[in-house]
Amino acid sequence: MRVGLFVLFLLFSISAFAQKESKGLIYGKVVDEQNMPIDLANVAVSEISLGVTTNSKGRYELSLPADTTLTVNFTFVGFRTIQRTVRLKPGEKKKVDVILESVSMSLPDAVISDRAIEASSLTRLDAKKATLLPSIGGGVENLIKTLPGVISNNELSSQYTVRGGNFDENLIYVNGIEIYRPFLVGSGQQEGLSFVNSRLVNNIEFSAGGFAAEYGDKMSSVLDVTYKKPRETAASLALSLLGAEAHVEGVAGKDKFSYLVGARYKNTAIALNLMDTKGDYRPNFTDVQALFNYKINDHWDASLLGYFSKNQYYLIPQSSSANTGYINMVVRLDVFFEGMEMDNYTTGLGALTFDYKPHKDLDLKFIASAYSAYETETYDILGEYFLGQVETSLGSEQQGNVVTNMGTGAYLKHARNAFYVQVYNLDHKGMRVHDSNVLKWGFRYQRQNVDDVVNEWNMVDSAGYSLPHAMDSIGTMPSTLPELQLDMFHRAHHLLGLNNADAFVQQSLTYPVHDEGELVLTFGARANYWDYNHKVYFSPRAGIAYKPNLTDRDLVLRLSGGVYQQTPFYRELRNRDGSLYPNAEPQRSYQAILGADYKFHAWGRPFILTSEAYYKYLDRIIPYDVDNVRIRYYADQRAKGYVTGLDFKVNGEFVKGIDSWASLSFMRNREDVEGDYYLVDSEGKRLPFYNHSDAAVADTVFMGWHNRPSHQRVSFSLFFQDYIPNAPTWKVNMTLTFGSGMPVNSNDSDFYNPTTTYPAYKRVDIGFVKQLINEGSSFRKGNPLNYVKNMFVSLEVFNLLNISNTVSYTWVKDIYNNTYGINSYLTPRYVNLKIVTEF
Repeated sequence: MRVGLFVLFLLFSISAFAQKESKGLIYGKVVDEQNMPIDLANVAVSEISLGVTTNSKGRYELSLPADTTLTVNFTFVGFRTIQRTVRLKPGEKKKVDVILESVSMSLPDAVISDRAIEASSLTRLDAKKATLLPSIGGGVENLIKTLPGVISNNELSSQYTVRGGNFDENLIYVNGIEIYRPFLVGSGQQEGLSFVNSRLVNNIEFSAGGFAAEYGDKMSSVLDVTYKKPRETAASLALSLLGAEAHVEGVAGKDKFSYLVGARYKNTAIALNLMDTKGDYRPNFTDVQALFNYKINDHWDASLLGYFSKNQYYLIPQSSSANTGYINMVVRLDVFFEGMEMDNYTTGLGALTFDYKPHKDLDLKFIASAYSAYETETYDILGEYFLGQVETSLGSEQQGNVVTNMGTGAYLKHARNAFYVQVYNLDHKGMRVHDSNVLKWGFRYQRQNVDDVVNEWNMVDSAGYSLPHAMDSIGTMPSTLPELQLDMFHRAHHLLGLNNADAFVQQSLTYPVHDEGELVLTFGARANYWDYNHKVYFSPRAGIAYKPNLTDRDLVLRLSGGVYQQTPFYRELRNRDGSLYPNAEPQRSYQAILGADYKFHAWGRPFILTSEAYYKYLDRIIPYDVDNVRIRYYADQRAKGYVTGLDFKVNGEFVKGIDSWASLSFMRNREDVEGDYYLVDSEGKRLPFYNHSDAAVADTVFMGWHNRPSHQRVSFSLFFQDYIPNAPTWKVNMTLTFGSGMPVNSNDSDFYNPTTTYPAYKRVDIGFVKQLINEGSSFRKGNPLNYVKNMFVSLEVFNLLNISNTVSYTWVKDIYNNTYGINSYLTPRYVNLKIVTEF
C-alpha cells in the first residue's frame, strides 16, 4: 500500500511540474463607494486556489494562466463580493478596477455594517479553509484549534478549551441557535460528528473572551457560525477512507425559496485499529441537516433549520500492551479483555425563524427551537492484566522481554447509563441602526427537561485480594459474609425540569476623533433568571477600540471585559456519585482583555499581528477533572481561581498569494478549592485518602493553590499553505500543534488533586491537494464532466512524525503496592485519501 501511495504521489507531482503554462497579468485598484482604497481586500481565483491581497493604496497584481476562462473574486468583510470573468492571452496585461459596495446584514449573523475595527476581539475565518484542513474529523472546530488561546490535545475530538476554561464553557451558535455538546461521551473515538457542517458554512466568527453582551453567559468563548443562503444551484460530493459527505443547494420560486441540505457519514475504524488497544472497532456516525429559506414579502423572511444525527460506537476489545518508566527501569502492562461496549447517541434539532424588517434601519427576529438528545452507554469489560519489568540491557538475549513479574490482577467495568434531554427555546432579537450607532436587544425563555439514569461500577482485584473472605471456622457457617469492595459505585435516577429566562441590551457608538482617528464604544448588560435557585444575576460588559490615523502604520487598540456568569447545565449539578447538588449557583468570571491589531508589510507582502493580554478572576467555580474528554464535576465543592496569559497571532502571506497563520500562547491557570486536604503520617509522607488506618494519620494538610485541569503553560499552532510555482493546480496544507503538559489527577481522593503532568502534545498533519478539474476545463459535448465545476484529490498524512501522544493513564499497583500510570496513546501515523467534486 505504501508503494502504491508513493507512486500516486509521484504521478501527481510529475503532472503538476509538467504544467508550465503561459501567463497573463491582471492589475488594478479596489476602492469603496467613497473612492477610498481598501487595504487587504482579497483578490482570489477559487478555481485554482490562487490569490493576493491589496496594499495600503488598494492596488494589486495577479498572474494568471493564459487561454483559460477564470472567475476572479474581490472580497472584504462587510462588503458585497464582486466577480469578474477574465480570459487572458499569453503575455497580456489587463486592468480591472473594482468598487466594493458595503452590505447590511442582520443579527445574529453579523454586525449590520461591518467595520474594520471592533470593540471586542472577534476573529473572522474563511469557511473554505475548514474544508481543506487535513484532520481526522474535519470541520470548523479543527480550524478554531489553530487560533491563539485555544487548546486541544485530542485529534479524535472536536472539543477544545479556551484560555483556561473547559469544554462546557464554550458557546456555539449556528444561525443564532445555541448548540449543545454530548453528555455521556467519554472518549474522542466515541464522539463522532460535530454539529457544524463545514460544507454548508458561509461565515465564521470566533471570540476567545471579553465578548459583548449580545452573546450568552458562558465564561470562555463564542463560536458564531452562519450557514449559506444559496443564490444558485450547486452541489458537492466528498469520498475518503474515513467516510463521505454530500450537499446540495439551490433556489426556486423566482428566487423566493432557497434550500441547503447536507449529509455526512464517518467511520474511523482505520485509525482506531492502529491504537494500542486491539479489538473489533465499529464506529458509525451519520447526520443530515437542512436549511430552508423563504421570502414572504419585502418585510418578512422565514427560515427552517433541521438536524438529525445518529452516532454508534461498538467495541469488542481483545488486548492491549503499553510500556512506562525510564531507560533503566521499564515496566510493561499487558491486558487481555473479555466483554464489549456499545454506545448510542441520537440527536435532533429544529428551529423556525421569522425575520421582520419594517424598514432598512430596523431588524426584528423571532426564533423558536427544540433540541433533543437520547444517549446510552452500555459496557461490561473484564481486563486481566500482567505487570512486569522489561529487560533493557544492551546485548542481552532477553532485551525487550518481560523478565520479572511485578503483579497480576483484574478489573471489571460495568455501566448501564442513559441520558435524555429536551431543550425548548423562544427567542427575540432586535437591532436598530441610526447613522453609525447600533442598538441591539434580545430576550430568551428556555425550558429544560432531563431524565438521567446512572448505573455504573468498577472493581479492581489485585490477585484476588478484593474478594470477600469470611474468617475460617471449622465446622460452622458464618452468619454474615463480608461485602464485596468496589473501586467505584454510582447509581441514581433523576427527573428534572428547569425554566430559565435571560435578556440583554447593547449599544455601539462610533465617534470620529477629528482627523486623528476613529473610536468605537460598545457597552451593555445581561440579566439571567434561573429557577433552580430562584435568583436573578446581572452581567455588565463593555469594550472600546481606537484606530489612530497614522501615515506610516495601521493600528487598532482594544480594551474589553466585564462579568460572565454561567448558570449550570445539568452536567454541573451532578456529583461524581450521581446525586444532585441542591445549593448550586452560577460560576462567575471577571475578565479584562487588552489587545492590538497591527497591519504591516514584510518581504513585500501583507501581514497582521494580533496580540492580547488577559486576566480572568474566577469566583464560585466548580472543581472538576477530565478523563479523555469526559468532565466529572465535584458539584458540591467551590473554588476561586485566576487565569492570566498572552496570545499572539501572525496572519499573512508566508507564501506570496496565499494566507497562513501562526499562533503562540502563554498561560497560567490556578485555583484554590475550599476545604481540600490530604493526610500525612508522622514522617510527613502522604497517606492514601481512603485505604489507611486512623492511627497512621499524624496531620491534615490543606492543599491551597494548584493548577487547574486545563492549565497549559505554552502552546503553539501553525496553519500553513503553499503551492508549487508554475503549477497552480497543486497545493499543500499543513497544521502543526505543540502544547506543554497538562495536569493529571491521581483519582484517589475526594478532591481534584493534580500530582503530575501529561507529556507535551506534539502533532503534524499534512495534505497534498491536486486539482483535476476547474471551471476553465473543457470536455466534449455530452461528457458528464461538463457538469463538474471543481474536482480535486487530496492525500492526507496524519501524525506525520508518528509521535505517541498520551490521552489518559491506566493506574495499576504491583506486589509492593507501588502505583504505575500506564500511558494510553492517541492515533499513530496513517494515510487518508480523499476526492472532492463540486457541481
